Parts: sequence; C-alpha cells; structure tokens
Amino acid sequence: MRYTTYSKYTGTLLDALNIQGLLERLADFLLQSGFAGGPQYSPWWGWTGDDADRSLDSLKEALLKALLESGQLTPEMVNELRGEGGSNDEVRQQIAQLLDELVRRMMEEGYISTNQAPQMPGSYEAMEGTGQIDEASAAQQVEFNLTQKGVDFLGYRTLRHLLSAIGRSSFGSHDTPHLATGVEADGGSKPYEFGDTLNLDIPATLTNALARGGVSVPLDLDYKDLMVHQAEYRSSCATVLMLDISHSMILYGEDRFTPAKKVALALAHLIRTQYPGDTLKVVTFGDRATEIPFGELARAQVGPFHTNTADGLKLARRLLLSQRKDMRQIIMITDGKPSAITLPDGRIYKNPAGLDPRVLRETFAEVGACRKSGILINTFMLAREAALMQFVAKVCEMARGKAYFTTTMTLGEYVMRDFLRRRTKHVR
Repeated sequence: MRYTTYSKYTGTLLDALNIQGLLERLADFLLQSGFAGGPQYSPWWGWTGDDADRSLDSLKEALLKALLESGQLTPEMVNELRGEGGSNDEVRQQIAQLLDELVRRMMEEGYISTNQAPQMPGSYEAMEGTGQIDEASAAQQVEFNLTQKGVDFLGYRTLRHLLSAIGRSSFGSHDTPHLATGVEADGGSKPYEFGDTLNLDIPATLTNALARGGVSVPLDLDYKDLMVHQAEYRSSCATVLMLDISHSMILYGEDRFTPAKKVALALAHLIRTQYPGDTLKVVTFGDRATEIPFGELARAQVGPFHTNTADGLKLARRLLLSQRKDMRQIIMITDGKPSAITLPDGRIYKNPAGLDPRVLRETFAEVGACRKSGILINTFMLAREAALMQFVAKVCEMARGKAYFTTTMTLGEYVMRDFLRRRTKHVR
C-alpha cells in the first residue's frame, strides 16, 4: 500500500506579495522616458540627461523601493536596509533571494523578458552601513524589457484609474442617431431590404405570413413577409495619437512624456476591448515624425530634438486617409511651440527662438490639409505661454477642434473624457 506523508505548509514572504500590485507601483520606472542617445550638450539647453537604465540591477532597486513604500518587508529587513540591523548577513541574504525570486516570478508570468538568462540566485557582496545592496556585475549586464503582456497590463491599470477618475465604469460602442441592421436589437423591426443583415425578427415575420396566407402547413412564407431587427448604427473611428518627443518633455524638473505614454497605453486597451472596429496609431514627433508600434512604446524616449509639428500632422494625415472609417481624428499631446519643419530636400530647418513665420506657415498648411480631409485635431497642451495659446487657438479654429491646457496630473483624464465624448457624435 502506498502512503503519502503531508507536512505543514510554511509559506514564504514571496507568497504574500502581490506581483500585479508591485508592477503598478513600478509603472513610472518601467515607462521611464530618459533622453535617447545618452548625455547630450546643446548650446541652448546645456547637458540634457542620460539613457534610461534598464538593467536588472536597476529593476531590483526599483522593486526594493516599491516594497519599502508598500510596507511589505519584515521589520528586520527594514532595519537592515536603514543600516540599523547590525549587519545581519542572514537578513541580507533573505532580501537578495526575495529580489531574485520576484524577478524570476515576473519573467515566469510573462511581464518582462531579458536579453539573456540571468543567473538565479544572484550573488551579492556585503553591505556597508547604509544598508544598500551591491549586486554582482552580472546583473548590471543583463537588460530587461517589458513584454506585450506587461504593456497591456499597465494600459489596463491606467485605463481603470482614468475611468474611475471621470466617473465612468463601462462604455459601449460609438453611438449615433442612425439606425441599421445588426446583431443587437435596439430599435423596432422593419421589412427586409437587400443588403441588410439577416437578423430576422421571427415573431413579426411569422405574423406577416399568417396574416397574408392564413394558417396552413407548410407555411406560405414570402419575401415580403421578412422582418429584420434594427440596431443602433455603430460608427468606427481611426485615431492617431501624436506624442511630442522634443527636449522640453522631460526638462524643467518634470517628466511629461511618461504620462503621455500611459495615456497611449490606456487608449489602446480601451479601443481593443470596447471598440474593436476602431484603430489607434502612435506617431512621435521631434526633429522628424515617426510611427512607432505599441510594442516599442514602453521604451520610447525623448531626445535633444526640436518640435516638427508639421511633419507629425503630415504623417498622421497619411495614416488616417489610408483607413476607411466614419470618423478620423488626431489627438496631439505637446508642451512646446512648433520650432522645426522639413524642407523639400529633406533637411530640417530649425528655429527654437520664438514662433518663426516660416515654421508657422508650414504648420498651418498641414492643419488646413487635415481639415480638407475631414480630420479633427484636438490639442492637449502641457504649457500655458501666451504666444503658445494663440498658436493653439488658431489651430483649433482651422481644424474645428478643441484645446485643453492641462497638467501631467490631469492629462489622462482630459484625453479620455474627450475621446469618449466624441463617441456620441458623428463628425462630418
């Protein structure tokens, strides 16, 4: 006879940790928006920052900070990290193993990936009195990346917070006053016409057949007897989110680009889950405009660039016109005035000192082209300079759009509210 011996389960600290809660606390770190290309020197703005650190070493430091802030470490661990634990080697090893296991769990659950397999558990050198963990150089050589699951998770959590902030919990498709035939029976039935979805109203169809031919077997069913349900017409929308990646987006002591990335992730999740017929594309614009896939959004960085708004609008217009949708719109998030244009020969003309008439002329020409194409432009400004407000007012006047002067704290709420409000209208 086979016997099975059961022992008492003794859980570990890792079992009590909420991985998703930690990921949410790490959102700003995972989406950090340092300057692309490392430190840059500009005669106008001086030294402009460093590359974002995406090593496992930096990830573990961020995890440690999140654990401290959330109060999920034992008192002995907290004291050791503060340098008050008497240099307890056993506690140090427990912290090191916990961080190793957290990284491993994040990889196993598919939230992050690495450019090579990290050695687990890692080795650690002795801590000095500051309580700071000094990892082996191997962890510093291994870089991590957010996976599509990780990006999607951050988009979902951001969307949830934004929707709760504006008092909305659920949304349907784009409602319009028009009626059409479809699966949902929101309106009364009507006689079937060629081209309608054959979503039969069975009781009404049978009633017509019986009224015309009486009760008989087999039932005499004619084409004119057919009745189909009407459903509210669901319009589709193509959106391009334009993100400014010029130098000012992370200067002046404030990171404005990371909140913009969060908005993009939240919009992508909303469209994918609630508006499957819609499309969302992301265009970054600095010296030049570039379309980036969502898979690369988490790693997108700003640079020592100027603001080529005209090039961004031109690319966004081309992307929108390639899609057959009822509505087309541009959501532009920026904090600076246009300061660059692309010349016919491909060179970039730049003038950061004030609103250059040549730059304005090219930018307004692209705004006018968007209006002729029926594309709405809504601008979300992260600055309030008088000259800039006049420029934005002119853009809104030409493109029949709106301007929102907001902050990084309220940017997502404003964008989401405006995006959802457009769903109640059919832009013509």
